[in-house]
Amino acid sequence: MNLGNLFANYQEALAMIMFAIGFSNLLLQKNLIKKIIGFNIMDSSIYLFLALKGYIKGHSAAIVVDGVQSVDAYINPIPSGLVLTGIVVSVSVTALMLSLTIRLYHRYHTLDIDRITLEVKKGGF
Repeated sequence: MNLGNLFANYQEALAMIMFAIGFSNLLLQKNLIKKIIGFNIMDSSIYLFLALKGYIKGHSAAIVVDGVQSVDAYINPIPSGLVLTGIVVSVSVTALMLSLTIRLYHRYHTLDIDRITLEVKKGGF
């Protein structure tokens, strides 16, 4: 087994581990706030992965400086734009999830998803 590629790309492996932590947190936690945190960890790992894929060692940002117009001098700006757009959308989705969580807490006086689901099935909705 060749571990050279793993050590050369340890940042991508870290992003995948972060995604797995967030995904398992999203699936296994019963508290809604902890689920939202898991969702945000997953988002952050995706943004980290995209940023790493767009980076080229030794190249600079895609801003023409000193008249250098060669494509080989700059990194690809598309992953950076995707990450920036994703962060804006993620903040909006997180704000919506937190506001819905507050409403659920005021209605059911708990953040446990199992207890809320049980209450809804009983007809408490």
